[in-house]
Amino acid sequence: MECIVLAGGLGTRLSGVVNDVPKCMAPVAGEPFLAHVLRFLELQFADHVIFSLGYKHEVVIEWLRQRAFTFKTSWVIEQEPLGTGGGIKLALAKAKEKKVFVLNGDTLFDVNLRDMQAGADPAAKAVLALKPMQNFERYGSVQLDEANRIVAFEEKQFKAEGLINGGIYLLNREQENFGSFPKKFSFEKDFFEQEVAAGSLSGFVSDSYFIDIGIPEDYYRAQTELKAEE
Repeated sequence: MECIVLAGGLGTRLSGVVNDVPKCMAPVAGEPFLAHVLRFLELQFADHVIFSLGYKHEVVIEWLRQRAFTFKTSWVIEQEPLGTGGGIKLALAKAKEKKVFVLNGDTLFDVNLRDMQAGADPAAKAVLALKPMQNFERYGSVQLDEANRIVAFEEKQFKAEGLINGGIYLLNREQENFGSFPKKFSFEKDFFEQEVAAGSLSGFVSDSYFIDIGIPEDYYRAQTELKAEE
């Protein structure tokens, strides 16, 4: 199992709470948040993890070199911001497998990746892990049809219940067309919104643990929740 971890975010919304490190390196329950993400990947039996790095990449690389993992690690460095799509496209050059997972370095979603891969539609360009959520407005919502194809992405608004994009994707390299995209692009806007109209995206629903440390409120919540799970 190969995975790309997007680990170059600045953490703008955490400024004043966490400074001078990439968002994935923000300390959570005594260690960088990235450590929790990588422990999850070890439990999922990942073989190769590719880090897409940008802002203060040397901080992440130094930390990685001091750690031992059950998987091989490698990385790519954005010399200029390339957007989520550009970062993924750059990292895919180091991937060998036909299907590659993509994870956000500031989000932990305890999805069973093996089940997600086993149930993937071979014709889909990507499968998105979706989290059921109640009473939310921070996230946009995702609509599925009866065959678990994604039919719409809805803008952020209050929802009593719905499915959100949990930030884990399984890319089918035999189907995706990243070669036609420019060096810099948004994975969510330029790829997902284009492909949903073509019916080439699938959803995998998992009501497992989810935390996104992108805002101070959830960053503080992670301090106690992830400590409790140790």
